[in-house]
Amino acid sequence: MNTGLQLYNTLTRKKELFEPLNAPHVGMYVCGPTVYSDVHLGNCRTFISFDLIFRYLKYSGYKVRYVRNITDAGHLEGDRDEGDDKFAKRAKLEQLEPMEIVQKYTLGFHDVLRMFNTLPPSIEPTATGHIIEQIEMIKEIMNNGYAYESNGTIYFDVEKYSQTYNYTILTNRNLEDMLANTRELGGQNEKRGRLDFALWIKAKPETLMRWASPWGEGFPGWHIECSAMSAKYLGAEFDIHGGGMDLAATHHTNEIAQSEACSHKQPAKYWMHTNMLTVNGTRMSKSAGNGFLPEQLFTGDHELLDKGFSPMTVKFFMLQAHYRSTLDFSNEALDASEKGFKRLMNALSLLDKLTPSESSDFDITPIVDNCVKAMNDDFNSPVVIAELFEASRIINTVYDGKGKISAAELDKLKQLMQDFVYDIFGLKDEETSNIALNSVLDMVIDLRQTAKENKDYATSDKIRLGLQSMGIQLKDSKEGTTWNKA
Repeated sequence: MNTGLQLYNTLTRKKELFEPLNAPHVGMYVCGPTVYSDVHLGNCRTFISFDLIFRYLKYSGYKVRYVRNITDAGHLEGDRDEGDDKFAKRAKLEQLEPMEIVQKYTLGFHDVLRMFNTLPPSIEPTATGHIIEQIEMIKEIMNNGYAYESNGTIYFDVEKYSQTYNYTILTNRNLEDMLANTRELGGQNEKRGRLDFALWIKAKPETLMRWASPWGEGFPGWHIECSAMSAKYLGAEFDIHGGGMDLAATHHTNEIAQSEACSHKQPAKYWMHTNMLTVNGTRMSKSAGNGFLPEQLFTGDHELLDKGFSPMTVKFFMLQAHYRSTLDFSNEALDASEKGFKRLMNALSLLDKLTPSESSDFDITPIVDNCVKAMNDDFNSPVVIAELFEASRIINTVYDGKGKISAAELDKLKQLMQDFVYDIFGLKDEETSNIALNSVLDMVIDLRQTAKENKDYATSDKIRLGLQSMGIQLKDSKEGTTWNKA
């Protein structure tokens, strides 16, 4: 088992040696999407990053229970319990039942992640499927004296909690400054403190999604669902809790408070957060007009895009940046990633065509060691990609007859590419994996070979040049004709 893994822990703001609570088992909880609209690229980056982490933990020998929730209830427009319910608002807009909205956007979310070739989580619970657990947790928090009822709504008492626990442990913010900067909101008179937040919200007459509770009909607050579901499937204490960095200040801060107020235990040992996306140096957002959906990125149907980029190109682009660093989208950067990804896939397509020699000019072990070392250093995928390009250079050198590789080193090379390109990064060749394309090319190559045998060189050259114009390069040798993407 890999024992050298270090994670950056948002809780302590430093890298720490990863020590799972119940080795070799790892419990990981990641805040999933709120399914009232199409998944955005920020979500995609988060889930691609934690897919990488999930895959590498499994590769390292851990048995991982990866829990990623679906938020399908209890999410108001504002983090401070103000505004309309987002699901009800979308349902009215599209003239659908709220659960139709949930179904529609959940399926869309899964479709997008399949295009990025991410693995499904071990468990994907929904908030609406765990109302009982949320009610029971709220009751326990109230019994422990950290929550109170006001007109049928249950609020978490931040001031009372802060007398025993550190409410800002995750962000290191000053509590007094937070109190001073919190604006007055509608319903504030129901709360004892400005930072108090709702665990259970009383249903209004027009509320569509509501459930019975000891305090009357209502629905859960946004934050309580994750605390309840993580505790149910991973226990009061587990290893990793993750999500986008935008969740740390409010959602994850309140999760920690709820969990400690209920069980008197800090829920996760390691807190991990992915960084934000920018477009040409400006933060990506709908209000700025520079936000685009994954489908727009794939088709190029957006005024900021010169063309579309394939899902694997976009995924490769995301993996070229560390998950904790800002990722800037631009046509130039995506073009460069597209070329790099094609170069990597071209090299992979040549692996099975290499003929081993008795001796070797190359030692693959240092490359393997560097890849493992980089992944152990808080999942440093950009460094791994640099090593994979070095491996690609070796493949091309041997294929061109400018270097020799032994059978033992070739086996290491093949295993390296299988492990890191396919199993850990979850990349796939979107072109050569197409069986129909391979079959057609094989047939065309046979037709060209027949033309050459009949000394019909005009037809032979026409086929070669035609394929070249489409990005397919033919290479003739004494063993026959092979092809790769130019």
